[in-house]
Order: sequence, then C-alpha cells, then structure tokens
Amino acid sequence: MSLNITITTRLTARCASQHFRARNLTCKRRRFFSSVFSGPWTVKRRAGREDESPALPTLTREYHPTPISHEKSVHRPVYAYPAKTIAVSIDENPRTFDTVFLRDSCTCPTCVDPDSRQKLFQTSDIPQEIEGKARTVQDEKRGWVVEVEWQNDVPGYGPEHRTTHSIDWLRRALTTEVELRGGVRYDDRVFWDRDTITKNNKWIDYADWMSHDTALFDALTHLNRYGILFLKNVPESETSVVSIASRIGTLKDTFYGRTWDVRSKPKAENIAYTPRFLGLHMDLLYTSNPPYLQLLHSLRARTPGGESFFSDAFHAAQKLDKQSKAHFRTLCTYPVTYHYHHAEHHYHYTRPTIELHPHPKNSEPTNLALHRVNWSPPFQGPFEVRIAGDSQVVLPTYLAAANAYEKLLSNEENLFEYKLNEGECVIFDNRRVLHARRAFDVTKGERWLKGAYVDDDVFFSRLRVLQERLEGRWVADGVVRPVV
Repeated sequence: MSLNITITTRLTARCASQHFRARNLTCKRRRFFSSVFSGPWTVKRRAGREDESPALPTLTREYHPTPISHEKSVHRPVYAYPAKTIAVSIDENPRTFDTVFLRDSCTCPTCVDPDSRQKLFQTSDIPQEIEGKARTVQDEKRGWVVEVEWQNDVPGYGPEHRTTHSIDWLRRALTTEVELRGGVRYDDRVFWDRDTITKNNKWIDYADWMSHDTALFDALTHLNRYGILFLKNVPESETSVVSIASRIGTLKDTFYGRTWDVRSKPKAENIAYTPRFLGLHMDLLYTSNPPYLQLLHSLRARTPGGESFFSDAFHAAQKLDKQSKAHFRTLCTYPVTYHYHHAEHHYHYTRPTIELHPHPKNSEPTNLALHRVNWSPPFQGPFEVRIAGDSQVVLPTYLAAANAYEKLLSNEENLFEYKLNEGECVIFDNRRVLHARRAFDVTKGERWLKGAYVDDDVFFSRLRVLQERLEGRWVADGVVRPVV
C-alpha cells in the first residue's frame, strides 16, 4: 500500500499593519488579518503501493491566482508565486508544509556537509516555483519518513536528488512553530528572596564539577534556574578559576584580561579594587555584549569585613510589576547610559533597565518574559535624552521608577549575604543577579579573589549538549524540543 501526498497551493496569510483611528477622543488599536482561500476543501484518496504506508485521505484545495498589482502598497507584500505546500499525514491528521521549508531543510550529504554539518546551498538558491512529489517510506533507522522528489530543484541538483524527513522531525517542527507563534515560553526559573535561596542554594564539590558530567549538568541546571551557584574544595591556585570556567566552555576575554584579580591597590582603575563598600551592580554594562556568567574564586579571605551579598533582580522586577505597571514600563523603555572612560579605554553603551524577551506581534506574552536586567550605578554615565527640563516629565518619571526598584533590590528580605572562604568559588548570572561587597580593613589581612567571565552563548551551548545527552531534549527561545 502507498500514501501519495498531493501538492497543494495556497496564498500565504497576509497581515495588515496596525491602524489607529480617533473616535470619541480615544485612540483604539485595531489589527486586521486576512487569509484568502479561493476554493472549498475536498478530500482525495489515492491508491498506494506495498512498500509504503496505507493510503490516507489528503486535504487539498485549488488556487485561482489574482493579477499582481504594481501599485505601491505599504501594507501588503506582493508575491510572484503562490506558496505551494505538501500534505503529510501525522498522527492520522493531514498537515501541510511549505515546499520551500521542506527543500531548505534537506540534510542529505549533497545539501549538508556530513562532517561540519554546514549547508552547501543557499536558501535564496531555491526557485520560487519549486514543486515536488512526496511519498512515505519506512527507513530502518528513522522509522516512517517522507521522501520528496523535486521538480524545478536548486540549480546544480539533478533529478536523482531526494529529500527525506522523518515523521518525528516534522511533528516536532510543527509543535515548535505553534509554540513560537503563540508566545508561550517554557520557563523553569525560580525568582528568589533571601529565605528561598538560603533553603535551595546548591554547593558542588570541585572534584565532581571537574570529573562528572551528571554533576556538571545538575549544577548548570541549578545555575540556569536560580542564577547563582557555589563550589567548594577548590585548589589554591591562580588557574583554578580557568579550570572551573573551561568545564563550561571558552572564557570571555575583556580589557581586564582573560582572568583578573579583585584585591585592593593604590590608584585603582576600578572601585572593586579598593577596600570601599561596593553597592549592588552588574559588570561591563558599558559594552555591547556584557558577560553572562561571572566567577569569583576566593584565594585569600583574611580581612575583617568584605562579605559579598547578592540580590535577584528578576524577583525585584516581578515585585515592581505587581506594585506599579507604570514604573515597570518606564524601566523597560527609558534609556540609561553606562560608560568606562579612561585614558586607554573608552566604552559607552545605552540600554533600558529591564529587557523582556520579544514575543510575536500578534500575541501577548503569557508570563513576564524577563530576559535581562541592567543595573550598575557605579558605572552609569550622564543621561542623554529628554534632559532639557522644559515640559519634560520623563526623567522625573524614571527617577521615581528607579527609586521604587532600588528599594526592592536592597530590601534586607531580598539580600543573600555570604563571606567567601578560601577554597570557595561563586558563579552567578551577571545579567540577573546583582552582587555587592561590604568594606574591609586591608591593614588587618589580605582579601584576594580571582575572577573570570563566560558568555551566554557558551553557557547555553554546554547546557544544551548535556541536556540532549542526559534528558533527550533541549530548550531554545523558550521552547522545549525533544531530540529526534
């Protein structure tokens, strides 16, 4: 028996942009969506062959093209060809896929290099009028697969070229699209106050971190959820922090160096290199891509004072959103300037205090979707917009919002304080967890931390590799994707 899968055509859904119309002195936003279908659905059934799956009904429709208008249009894209689709039965339901998607996703050795896994053709090489004939066959390793024979294929590919996709992979692709378009984000992060993190904090032995992937995965999962993690029994060596960071991936090199020392010195170029009190902040917000993870290994802890304390900026942002939507929106939009301006280095970057994950234009986020927080008062530069003062109320509005947020950040109930002992290392999310330090007396001992940074791409790459291997799934863009 066989399953012949019929090529169908459809018009891609067209979305008009938002229109604003004044009525009764109130602006109302309206969104218009339209999908043009030219004919009724019909059911077609075709005979199959013995080496294929049983014949199943296939939904198809006909399309009568509309002449293309050459008038200038602001709202609607003009397509030279109607989109073509291929219908595939998944879980006994006919589902359609764009032919361009199926061709572009081909992973045969002539389309994707088997060793590097890089594509050997460009998406733009695919002819707009590409068509294909498909059938389902059973593969010994992949189970049921859809095999497509192409017409009008990419130049350079002969008639013998075939594209195969497993039914499992196509099912996952559909699920991922639905979740991405729906704005529903998978989020297992735990926003914490002092009591929560004290109860749930995790300590990992250095030997386990270095030797066992299961322990490393458990640690990185905790770090992703809570934004902070501690290691113990770290060897007394200036290279230990390199070894710890290298288990995640490549270290981030900055103008401070690949690693750096936090210790008091005269004429310090950074307030962290003094014995003074250092308030809650994040590092390097004056750069375009601030470090994601910060590691601090305690080599000397022999001074009175110098305790570290941490605050979950996401927890405070969530509280602020509940207290005042207006304050929360202000911190999501008002630009704050950060800079590092010295004789040999001049960094400058402007960003809002709170950054949210983007969500589809036609959907609303189902949760707060916090992405990053930017808070670093010691490295803040002068404001650069809406500062004239004449009928400008935006800067005072920001001041009120920042004041409310700071009270939440520094509330004793939200601060976790701990003095790192020698042989301990803290790792924390520099885009979420604020860190600070109490003053200490350099005349009565030595305080020395060895630091390093790791970028977000490096961290999430390592986490996904371990998650694929140990859990059979991986997460990206807020969507859980099973390994296929």
